[in-house]
Amino acid sequence: MFLNQEIPDYQYVLRAADGRSARVNDRVLAASFFLAPSALVEDWPVASVAALSPAALEPLLALEPDVVLLGTGATQVFPPPAVLAACLTRGVGIEVMDNPAAARTYNVLASEGRKVVAAFILPD
Repeated sequence: MFLNQEIPDYQYVLRAADGRSARVNDRVLAASFFLAPSALVEDWPVASVAALSPAALEPLLALEPDVVLLGTGATQVFPPPAVLAACLTRGVGIEVMDNPAAARTYNVLASEGRKVVAAFILPD
């Protein structure tokens, strides 16, 4: 059997994610961050779901995604309703999941050419 490595046609690939860190391409990140297929923003100043506010989503929404994937750490934790409303009132979908699920979903949507932004909350 022949195996071929498939090279993605987008710039940032999530190789791994858990509740403490994530690997984007070959870099290990240990602080909260967000990314799109062509953008990576490190040191997103959100250390917990409780600290998440609509204002914290503004840099993500500036990338004009169709959907935001919110990785909330090792477990799924829903943010305050105002955070969800910040996306939904702009016509942007938001999906909340644990970090490993958000990483898998991001890679699938990015590989399909979708306008996706994934945000990962990692503890300080």
